[in-house]
Amino acid sequence: MTALFALATAVLWGLADFGGGLLTRRIPALTVVVTSQVLAVIALGAVVLGTGAWREAGPQLWFAVAAGLVGPVAMLSFYKALALGPMGVVSPLGSLGVVVPVAAGLALGERPGPGQFAGIAVAVVGIVLAGGPELRGAPVQRRAVVLTLVAAFGFGAVMALIAQASTTVTGLFLALFVQRVTNVVAGGTALWVQARRGTPALPEGSGLGALWVLLPALAFTGLADVAANGTYSVAAQHGPVTVAAVLSSLYPVITALAAFAVLKERLRAVQAAGAGLALAGTVLLAAG
Repeated sequence: MTALFALATAVLWGLADFGGGLLTRRIPALTVVVTSQVLAVIALGAVVLGTGAWREAGPQLWFAVAAGLVGPVAMLSFYKALALGPMGVVSPLGSLGVVVPVAAGLALGERPGPGQFAGIAVAVVGIVLAGGPELRGAPVQRRAVVLTLVAAFGFGAVMALIAQASTTVTGLFLALFVQRVTNVVAGGTALWVQARRGTPALPEGSGLGALWVLLPALAFTGLADVAANGTYSVAAQHGPVTVAAVLSSLYPVITALAAFAVLKERLRAVQAAGAGLALAGTVLLAAG
C-alpha cells in the first residue's frame, strides 16, 4: 500500500508542477499559488463538513499549520523557478527535498534494509538526472537553481510535517483543510502587501477575465497538490517514511514526461538514463 500511494503522489505532484509551471508563464507566481489554494480550500471545506472531520480537531493540527506556513514559500519559489528555466532543470532539483523526510524517518528510528538503502540511493540519483540538469549558463539559470533549492527544503519540510498531522482518514481531511487555509492566509497577505507596493496581481492590461479563463487549470493544480499531500500522508502512515518519501519524489519524471508530451521538450540521454535509474530504484524499494 505504501508503494501504491507514494507512486500516486508522484503522479499527482508531477502533473501539478507541470500545470503550475505553465500557469506561471501567464500570470504571477503568487497569484497562481493563492488562487489555486483558495479553490482547494473550497473543495476541502465541503469534504470536512460532509464527513464531520472537524470533530477530530486536536494539538496535532499545529503540524498542519506549520506545513501551511512553509508551503506557500516553497510553492512560490518553485513556480518562479519553473518560469525562469526549463522544467527539466528545475523539477529534478526540487526533488532534493526528499532528504528532509528521509532524515526525519531515520531520526525516528526507521532502519531500511540494505536493498532499500540501495533503492533510495539509486532512485535519488535517477530523480536528479531525469530532468537533465544544466547547472551552467546565464545568471537567470543560477537564480532558478537557488529558488529551487529553497523550494526543495520547503517541500521536504511539508512532507515531514503533514505526515504527523493526522492518524485517520477524516483527520487527514481536516489537516489538509487547515494546511490550505493557512496557505491562503499567508499567501493572500503576501499578495496584498505586494499589490500595495505597486506589483500587480495580474499582468498589465488583463483583468479578472484572464483569471476566469485559467480557472479550470488553477483548480486542477490546487486540487492535484492537495490530493498528493493526502496520498503521501497515507503512504507514510502505512509504511516507512523513508520509502514513502523517495517514491513520492519520483514526480520530476512525470513533469519531464508531461513537458515532452505537451511542450515537445526533447528528452536528452541523461534524462532517459535518469528515468531508468529511478525505475530501478523503485523496484528495489518495492522489493525491500
